[in-house]
Amino acid sequence: MKALAPGTVIFHRHRGYGVITAVNLLTGWIAARFGSEARTLDLNLSTDEVQYADGEAILFRRAPPDRMPHARLMAMVRALHEAGYQKLYLYSWPKPSGLHWRWHLFTGTRDWMQRSWREGWYGSGADYNVNPVMGWGDNPGATTEELVHALAKFDPQGLAQALGRDEDHTAWFAQVCDALLPGYMYSLDMQRRNGGPLIEMPPVPVIPVRAGLPPYPGPEIGWPPGWAGLWTKVHVLPAPRINLTGIPEA
Repeated sequence: MKALAPGTVIFHRHRGYGVITAVNLLTGWIAARFGSEARTLDLNLSTDEVQYADGEAILFRRAPPDRMPHARLMAMVRALHEAGYQKLYLYSWPKPSGLHWRWHLFTGTRDWMQRSWREGWYGSGADYNVNPVMGWGDNPGATTEELVHALAKFDPQGLAQALGRDEDHTAWFAQVCDALLPGYMYSLDMQRRNGGPLIEMPPVPVIPVRAGLPPYPGPEIGWPPGWAGLWTKVHVLPAPRINLTGIPEA
């Protein structure tokens, strides 16, 4: 399926050409404007005979789009690993509601709990399913190569920090991508059983990225290298940023 996002031009047999102003890839409902700047119309992609501008049918139920970005991110990270950017890591974990999964790309030191934060390198499936872009100048439906070029243009200094070798993590990530893509993603959440202590490395949950896929049928996914002992070692909090104003921060 082509990209479905705000700004996509569509055709409706009774209303003619219009443009999507809002979309929800989780439910298939869109808001679209047909000729009037002041009024939008709510439509359902499964039942309201909406087409792309070139006449191609939008088969939302039979060919649903990805409603979370993680599989596309995994393919991009694997491509960058193959190009020598092996110090690039993808952390995925669920929101408390369990309805959406967050994602975070980071570089440099492989420390999942002390990872660096760079603007545009993190996001959520909750944001993606109403605006399906990663946030670094990419276009909806961008290919893996296009995502790589957009990220390199958006933050070349940040991507440069991923240059280097991390062979065991790269091998683990390639095996995970071979097992999961294109329909599934991994989740690195740590669940407590009945309020008990964290389990060191329980089975890695695997989540489908689009509707209609069966539960993951493949082999169990192992935890990435560097995770063992993560919950038992002492973590040093990041140094606070320098305050030059003289006013104490709350």
